[in-house]
Amino acid sequence: MPQGQSRIARFGVFELDLSAGELRKSGAKLRLQGQPFQVLALLLDHAGDVVTREELRQKLWPSDTFVDFDHSLNTAINKVREALGDSASSPRFVETLARRGYRFIAPVQNEAPPSVVGPVASVESQQAAASAVRFHPELEVPIPRRAITRGLFALIQVMYLCFYLAALIRLHVIQNIADSFLPLWGATALAGAVMVTAGVGIPLRCYLISAVGFDYQRLGEKFLRIFPLVLALDQLWAVAPFLLIANIGLGLAFAVSAALLYVPFGERTLIRMAYVQRST
Repeated sequence: MPQGQSRIARFGVFELDLSAGELRKSGAKLRLQGQPFQVLALLLDHAGDVVTREELRQKLWPSDTFVDFDHSLNTAINKVREALGDSASSPRFVETLARRGYRFIAPVQNEAPPSVVGPVASVESQQAAASAVRFHPELEVPIPRRAITRGLFALIQVMYLCFYLAALIRLHVIQNIADSFLPLWGATALAGAVMVTAGVGIPLRCYLISAVGFDYQRLGEKFLRIFPLVLALDQLWAVAPFLLIANIGLGLAFAVSAALLYVPFGERTLIRMAYVQRST
């Protein structure tokens, strides 16, 4: 890449540092050297455009170099895809155009080094870098503001806490509803299940609310450990809307239950976004 142009190219969770000759993923260095590195750099330099096989040969394999060009280029492209976790059949980064060449199809953010540009441009590049979109190292989605993810997670815990308290306060109503379509032992068992799961859920939700409220830094790790319990508890309470069929109808009860079935997975995603595990 000519002097004066950008030396760092960012795409997704990856960045290519031409000055250091490194490819990094979420800050962690990946193994990519030699011709595969040069091929990726050239594709990034022409992101969105087709780079023909002949152009690659002229720039990376001079005419006086005696190699099996087709084999070498295919090997280099395969190593690039392996490093990026990409595939030829469903590309996210490097697209193959049959008998023509290759094209880098992901959005690329270029950053110029401060030594190449003037002081004003350096400040602007630093501001652009500060405002650049950060991607989650595992989910590969933009990381939103932590206040949003933590707030949504806390609201979900408050929602379940309200479910438990309302069910315990109106336990006699649940018993009457259960008596209308279950035998006596079944209605009693259902009421008992409500009491037991609510008894477990109330301290659990209080813990999660306090942990996210005080921004406990190990909450991400702790939540993933207790997620099987949270999942089982939430799946049981997802059928609760069917107790209100007489009031809301079968269709709405089914829709609400379907939404509640997804909520625990939403909780896990919110926690993973709010508490990103940094690479060491």
